[in-house]
Amino acid sequence: MTNGDDNTGKAVKDFLAEAEEIIDRLSIDLVSLSDCSESGEFSPDLINSIFRGAHSLKGLAGMFGFSEISELAHNLENLLDFLRLGKVTLSQTILSVLFDSMELLGTLVREAGEGAGEEHNIARAVERINSCISATPSSDGESPLAKLGISPQALNTLTEYEEHRLLENVKKGRNIYSVRASFSLETFDQELAELTELLKSRGEVISTLPSAGGGIASSIDFDILFGSDRGMAEIAAMVESEKVAITRLAGAELREEHVSPLESETLQEPATDSTLTAKSFSRTVRVDIGKLDELMNIVGELVLSHSVIADLAGRMRLDGSPVFAGELAKSAKALERKLSELQKGVMDIRMIPVGQLFEKMSRIVRKLSREQGKKVDLKLFGVNTELDKLIIEDISDPLMHLIRNSIDHGIETPEERARAGKDEKGSIRLSSYQKGNHVVIEVEDDGRGIDLTKVRRKALEKGLIVSLDAVSDRDAMDFIFLPGFSTREEISDISGRGVGMDVVKNNIAAVSGMVDIESRYGFGSRVIITLPITLAIIKALIIVSAGRTYAIPITSVLETMMIGSREILTVERKEVIQLRETTLPLLRLGDFFDIEGASDHPENFYVVVVGLAEKRLGILVDNLLCQQDIVIKSMGETFRRCKGITGAADMGDQRTILVLDAGGIINEATRGGG
Repeated sequence: MTNGDDNTGKAVKDFLAEAEEIIDRLSIDLVSLSDCSESGEFSPDLINSIFRGAHSLKGLAGMFGFSEISELAHNLENLLDFLRLGKVTLSQTILSVLFDSMELLGTLVREAGEGAGEEHNIARAVERINSCISATPSSDGESPLAKLGISPQALNTLTEYEEHRLLENVKKGRNIYSVRASFSLETFDQELAELTELLKSRGEVISTLPSAGGGIASSIDFDILFGSDRGMAEIAAMVESEKVAITRLAGAELREEHVSPLESETLQEPATDSTLTAKSFSRTVRVDIGKLDELMNIVGELVLSHSVIADLAGRMRLDGSPVFAGELAKSAKALERKLSELQKGVMDIRMIPVGQLFEKMSRIVRKLSREQGKKVDLKLFGVNTELDKLIIEDISDPLMHLIRNSIDHGIETPEERARAGKDEKGSIRLSSYQKGNHVVIEVEDDGRGIDLTKVRRKALEKGLIVSLDAVSDRDAMDFIFLPGFSTREEISDISGRGVGMDVVKNNIAAVSGMVDIESRYGFGSRVIITLPITLAIIKALIIVSAGRTYAIPITSVLETMMIGSREILTVERKEVIQLRETTLPLLRLGDFFDIEGASDHPENFYVVVVGLAEKRLGILVDNLLCQQDIVIKSMGETFRRCKGITGAADMGDQRTILVLDAGGIINEATRGGG
């Protein structure tokens, strides 16, 4: 590949990353616009932000030759322009068109990034957009602006958008103020921005125009048209400056109230010289996650090299070279400290707040609730909790499945909720919090909950149980995670095919996570996802069992102990021990992985107690070797479905060992697997 091709490929990747950011921001703004539509009022800054986003996306896509994205964004921009100019009224139909168009834009951008060649017929989307525009009502009669007392010259300088905003403020009965301000030529940009922000806190700045003033050589004047429901006295007290004159335009009566004469001195002395700068205001950079992975792998190799150096220092001390061994050990200790700092720095770069993922769920909730005629309020908590970027990517689809299930299976229609004595608007609570070395994400709804009687009947139909009383409530809940298991009678676009919860469980298990469900029929359900904070470099306990060496992530290890074989009891053909007045189930890795020759049972065992969420399990092992930092490597698609294994790790001494998935082992063991 030539250097030009490399540059082109990098430019396209940059475009796709920026396009994704724009679409994410637009989706969040659309949700806010949808919330505002219920009250009938929305901020002009909000609609302008959406309009600018569509405009930016159109330009970027056109520059890189993505014609479909550019065309759709162009038509969307036209509709948003009509909306911001008041030529069309925000309605549920227009909101539906905006949401659907944004979803299609996201699909087009995603497929462009994946290199997918699937053709999309955007003509239907463009037709829906144009039908909204063509339905614009014609305006008749004299404009109320003619009665305001604003000079025709001033009105002629207003843009179409500014004229519309002025008209909207008049229609809503707000006071219209003319604000004239004079600033020093050296500081006018900063002072004008400060005055504008101050006015915006009490109303809407409709237009800002430079005006001819007295001291042209040293100052510049501005005429600001401002709409507010606040009175003259409050606005005057808020501004409180001799450099600003405020006039209220009192409608047809043309009553004017003047405040403070305009003088030629500056509003304030400039604190610093105002000079042009090309510096960026942002202190962030966009980095490909692949580069961070590569950097993390290098850090991992350095960690392994440090382990080898520390081991060599120990051997030299034993071989009779204490002086050199001491110096080497001291250097190894200093290297360890620096590596720890480097590791923490790289880890922090990979961490992002889960709020970025939660905000994407808002659009899905809006779309699905609208399609199903349900009223749903999504409440977000713990949005600043941080997770590894790759883990967030891997759980995005499972989380979407859970949200869809809450709306389709859980939340009832307004009529059903009213009959049940509930608020007609259902609630979905999406929250996250850190718990030790894990992050817990919960999806909770106040819908109808899970009918376990129905689950048992379906299990009986499928031959999974012999009678309705054969399983406990806890075991019946686990049936939901089986492939092809669904209590839904009709198949819809959202559910009923039995595809979803098994995918959720498998995808979460793939990142060493765990999923659990709590439910009360008639009151709602809660799905609890427990995840490791990161899967990059982790500290692990190195163990030996059945003649093989394994690593257990230290975040899953609760404690270790030694027991005698006589302390092991058998309950319902399963080995257990008594641990602080509780019964702890035991597992032998040789039996779990069906290793030949693993049936030898010594007199004494080490027990590694692992736990995830509320579940506990004791793993019987032959020896505990050490704790060590490891880098978990993927074993590829071939071994992806190996239960109980999350990956492999290089030990630095030409050995590769398997890393155990504590959550997967606990799940299998408690289900009787293994």
